[in-house]
Amino acid sequence: QVQLVESGGGLVQPGGSLRLSCEASGNIASIGTMTWYRQVSGKQRRDLVAQITHAGNTIYAESTRGRFTISRDSAKKMLSLQMNNLEPEDTAVYYCKADWWSGGDSGSSWGQGTQVTVSS
Repeated sequence: QVQLVESGGGLVQPGGSLRLSCEASGNIASIGTMTWYRQVSGKQRRDLVAQITHAGNTIYAESTRGRFTISRDSAKKMLSLQMNNLEPEDTAVYYCKADWWSGGDSGSSWGQGTQVTVSS
């Protein structure tokens, strides 16, 4: 199993920057694709923000492309999200997710989330 802990959220003014981190522990070698999602207060849906595969290929939501950058270290222990030029619409709880495969079993693990608030 894989455990994830996010950090780095907070309050920032529009146009500012934040860097989110997601530290993985447990069976790290089993981790494949890792993804950042966000959930706006009052909504049940979690929207994809950015994703990075085991090979390092990335995809971004249209609303974050060019402003956000997802990265991971080679040991797959740390996932990061650099967020620049933040907008009030980016306010949400941000979650990281890791897809894993081990011994014929597979699944996804989620972190507990970190709040990002963009406001003047």
